[in-house]
Amino acid sequence: MTLTRTTCPYCGVGCGVLAGADGTIKGDPEHPANFGRLCSKGSALGETIDLEGRLLAPQVGGKDSDWDTALSLMAEKFGAAIRDHGPDSVAFYVSGQLLTEDYYIANKLIKGFMGTANIDTNSRLCMASSVAGHKRAFGTDTVPGTYRDLEEADLIVLVGSNLAWCHPVLHQRIAAAKEARPDMRVVNVDPRKTATSDLADTHLRIVPDGDIALFNGLLAHLAETGALNRAYIDSHVNGFDAALAQAQQTNPLDSGLTEAELDEFYRLWSGTQKVVTVYSQGVNQSGCGTDKVNAILNCHLATGRIGTPGCGPFSVTGQPNAMGGREVGGMANMLANHLDIENPDHRAAVQGFWQSPVMAPQPGLKAVDMFRACADGRIKALWVISTNPAVSLPDADGVAQAIANVPFVAVSDIMARTDTGDLAHVLLPATGWGEKDGTVTNSERRISRQRAFLPAPGQARPDWKIMCDLAGKMGWSEGFDFETPAQVFAEYVALSAATTDFARDLDLSLFADADYAALIPTQWPANDKRFFADGKFYHADGKAKMLPITAPAPRAAGDFTLNTGRNRDQWHTMTRSGKSPRLGAHLAEPYAEIHPDDAAALTVTEGDLIALQTPTKTAVLRALITDRTAKGQLFAPMHWTRQQSSAGWINALAAPVVDPVSGQPASKMNRVTATKFNAAWYGFAAARAPINPDAPYAAVARSLTGWQGEFAGQTAPECWEALASGLLGLPDHPASQMRDHSGAQTRIAFYEGDTVIGLFFASPIPVSLSRNHAISLIGTDTPPLQALAGRSGADQPDPGTTVCACLNVGINTLRAAVEAGARSVEALGAVTCAGTNCGSCKPELARLIEDMRAPMAAE
Repeated sequence: MTLTRTTCPYCGVGCGVLAGADGTIKGDPEHPANFGRLCSKGSALGETIDLEGRLLAPQVGGKDSDWDTALSLMAEKFGAAIRDHGPDSVAFYVSGQLLTEDYYIANKLIKGFMGTANIDTNSRLCMASSVAGHKRAFGTDTVPGTYRDLEEADLIVLVGSNLAWCHPVLHQRIAAAKEARPDMRVVNVDPRKTATSDLADTHLRIVPDGDIALFNGLLAHLAETGALNRAYIDSHVNGFDAALAQAQQTNPLDSGLTEAELDEFYRLWSGTQKVVTVYSQGVNQSGCGTDKVNAILNCHLATGRIGTPGCGPFSVTGQPNAMGGREVGGMANMLANHLDIENPDHRAAVQGFWQSPVMAPQPGLKAVDMFRACADGRIKALWVISTNPAVSLPDADGVAQAIANVPFVAVSDIMARTDTGDLAHVLLPATGWGEKDGTVTNSERRISRQRAFLPAPGQARPDWKIMCDLAGKMGWSEGFDFETPAQVFAEYVALSAATTDFARDLDLSLFADADYAALIPTQWPANDKRFFADGKFYHADGKAKMLPITAPAPRAAGDFTLNTGRNRDQWHTMTRSGKSPRLGAHLAEPYAEIHPDDAAALTVTEGDLIALQTPTKTAVLRALITDRTAKGQLFAPMHWTRQQSSAGWINALAAPVVDPVSGQPASKMNRVTATKFNAAWYGFAAARAPINPDAPYAAVARSLTGWQGEFAGQTAPECWEALASGLLGLPDHPASQMRDHSGAQTRIAFYEGDTVIGLFFASPIPVSLSRNHAISLIGTDTPPLQALAGRSGADQPDPGTTVCACLNVGINTLRAAVEAGARSVEALGAVTCAGTNCGSCKPELARLIEDMRAPMAAE
């Protein structure tokens, strides 16, 4: 089998992948982002390339159609909206999972030909505050450093970044560097204790939004202790005095840390020359996210710790091509090539290069405002491309209603059913990862090729091609007569050359004569290039700017603070990662982490469900009781949708509060109340066919033999078999039923001949059984009594809940290995292979050993 060099479609690390059409997936040892490493999601990519559920033909009004009909209708609707209501009546909402060529065409089409900047992206939800902070400090959106800085630093400060789960390969690079250089120090700044905290020498558990107080305090400390780089400040920085004066007005204790914790951190930071501060969503997804970014940048600028090996601030992006989207101007307040849409000279230069009939005269609507405009009727035609805003945006139910309010909605996707696609008038089948050809840019400015190794299925087309075809229908063929993505990339590079007079950071000249087909991963403007070591920035006077940053007032005690984020093994709304049974086996249902004291106050115990509420919305989640979240705080992942859960799409609870500078939603700081969900019954099901999530509480996921589901309700049904057959979609199949003597517990097996095709277990308390064993019986010829036992026999050990998703190693297997003498993570790996691939489960392995050590010592 020939393996194709391509790039992983998940996070912004940008790992190289060797992929085969048979589903073979390997890390690319020659790619400088990962050197062959892959995380659990990347390792499971081969399980996500099937055509189940794919959209394979254009649909108009919910029925299969053809490209000419669908695109002609789109051209008519978008053209009429522009003609009758003006250019700002149309909008595109796009995605950081688009390739750079897709992004470039979308930006050119809407800004240069439709005449509006109403294009925004789900990248607004992950890194817009970093963009705004960079531009305020540096004059342009420049990431100064490279991944090598993570390995050359003597101190790494991870702020609001669960790197172990969200960027596992970077986490493993740091772990390897720390093992090679034990004197390296790692500090984790995060309200939660996460898997990343286990790598850190120090975990600073700040209060939510305590970051500014922490870093303002650091700046004041640097001044008080003579740790500033006065020569660098005088030569290369404006705004220092005002920034310092404001920092000195801040009380560092408002960070939630003690004086001893602050003193230790400040002495470590000020006394270490090679410092890299890595920050991510805990910084960006805040109502003061841009100010947080600038508070961090202030400290690096004040000490000159930027642009040299092992030094600098480093924003790690969540989306695979968020950086490529930033480069081509894929957001509402940008132009291509890091030019400014507010600047008339920049607009004229881009319009002249494109030879376009119009140019958007001002920034467009950012994501949250765009959907407000959908709700109030300002948007008449909307195109959503490769994303699912009806789930991923705050106030998700309100966003769904806003989309439904738009007179004409088109959605391009690879899946026939998504929460957003269900609201569309026209559905367009796009090619997916494995079928797409183009480029992406990772978090260190490295452009890599994403290459196709599968044919386009059905009538699916690349996104750039769909947009060019629509442009042709609207009379703009000449500006969009591209035949290959290589031609699109070449025009993008040529635009960079045509705008060099503006002296921006984005210089793609090294790609001018590149062989697109053979393009190797390359950083712009040059490999291993760091910015700002020479003190040259992109403001008009060539200097950087420090800004006076005001810390938010400490939050008053009251309801719970809900923090949302990601799971280790899932991606966004699971349209891709949800196809992998291995990835779903680790945490298969929506949950909320809750501190033991808070759980006790709510009389919530292990296995119970909790209801999280705002004045208008409720979500029901499994309670995960842990001290890894602080008292008064909750954490819930954002992956579940209406397709997979009856009440677990958590962004329905999120208020549409945004940072006033960047427009990025404050996804980490939602106010909710919490109560115990008083269930009358709990259920678990396994089946060969998809399971219906139709219960007051329901969550379904893929399993190794089909599907699995968790259920609960507040009223017991009159007929358990009718309920079970409805959930499993098996109303006409014979069933065997077993109930205990009290009639409280019910077990039902559905058969097709002698083959088990569905199992359902119900109980008045959370169902206790070997789920992996029940799942393994689907598709087997197992007699009813054995199928309904709920546990495996002595000859078939139950591996337990999956811990290592890469190699499918369960908790019971690991416990047995520890009891047999494997008392270190390395020893566990040698015996069970757990943790030997991506390593992101290593923190859990270490905790398991620690939890078992004391009981074993007492025996």
